[in-house]
Amino acid sequence: MQSPDKLQFKLVTPDGIVYDDAIDQVSIPTAAGEITVLPRHIPLVSIISAGELRLKKDGAEIPLVVSGGVLEIRPGSQLYVLADTAERAEHIDMERAEAARARAEELMKQKEQMADVDFARLQAKMEKELARLRVGRKYRKI
Repeated sequence: MQSPDKLQFKLVTPDGIVYDDAIDQVSIPTAAGEITVLPRHIPLVSIISAGELRLKKDGAEIPLVVSGGVLEIRPGSQLYVLADTAERAEHIDMERAEAARARAEELMKQKEQMADVDFARLQAKMEKELARLRVGRKYRKI
């Protein structure tokens, strides 16, 4: 049985389960701003933005980067995050993220020749890579 002072948290991407455990709290970037979820939070559904997701468990902080998706807080202190991508800060390949950001930036300069849907896709990619770089730099002291 789960402790009433814990939040059952599950983070899932199309590639599988990234995290599944009881935690103390989590801060999540949403379209309306960052929210922090504690045990016994009211039910809620929200859209996730690209950015840093911070888990706290037993005094330790676990930083991750997510790039869009949805979250659902259910009764009984259950939180499900369905993210497009999720990556632990220590696993971010900074060189690859910087190269992807540079490629996306170059393509953004050609937006006049793009369809709106292609531009939106490119913009989402740019936000994802910038979030990866921000989180990676923050926790790797680069």
